[in-house]
Amino acid sequence: MKRLVLLLFILIFSLGISAQQQETYLIFEFMKVDNDQEPFYMETEDFWEKIHEQRVKNGDIMGWDLWQLLPGGEEQGYQYLTVTVFNDPLKMMNAAEGIMQSARTAYPTESDEDLEKRLDMAGGSRDLSVRLFIHVINSTTDDFEMKPGMVASIDLMKANPGQMEAYEKAENDVFKPFHQKVVDGGAKGNWQLLKVLLPQGSDVYTSHITVNMFDNWKQYIESSGFDAGLSSQDESRMQKGLETREMKWVYMANLVKMIR
Repeated sequence: MKRLVLLLFILIFSLGISAQQQETYLIFEFMKVDNDQEPFYMETEDFWEKIHEQRVKNGDIMGWDLWQLLPGGEEQGYQYLTVTVFNDPLKMMNAAEGIMQSARTAYPTESDEDLEKRLDMAGGSRDLSVRLFIHVINSTTDDFEMKPGMVASIDLMKANPGQMEAYEKAENDVFKPFHQKVVDGGAKGNWQLLKVLLPQGSDVYTSHITVNMFDNWKQYIESSGFDAGLSSQDESRMQKGLETREMKWVYMANLVKMIR
């Protein structure tokens, strides 16, 4: 019980500080979609897209993305990922507020009863398997602009027990400078380090996520051959950094829809 209270205190404290800094918060929702449900699922997201557009206009959210995850087989985890973007942690924690009002504005000719039915039916097209509340804690300096069709690698990491701070320090002090060189060299568009705020605990699958963004598949493939000029000391520091975490899974993703 004391541990739970402490975790809640840390979360609230960190959210309060970050709210003053106008940083970026995300809700990741990983979806499982059966092959025969793909057309229905896309119709569902088309329906929600208009609602999310209204949520952006209302200032409830900053944006929303739909990503297709690859390779995408039914036995390979999740097939789609939605990302909702916030500039306020309190709005993230109260994400459901205002959705019905936005739905009414997006579909003014439909009754509340019909809208509620459509919102309820949306769950039949997919299994919302995992929801993560996330804070963007670092990023490369760049002018990269996301756009439908772009490619990203989404790396699910878990810091080793007792090494949370060491892992974040390695990402910030060792790996970020490397990614910045790759970005500056034109072989990558952007890199970000994300911290999972909720859920927490020893049994959670991932504590952090790194995201590498590319304009297209060509840039992604060519990035593997980029020479960042690493010294033996750099390589040694990277190896020590790798020992602070476990890479749980890597998804490749295509950006299908985007609202800002």
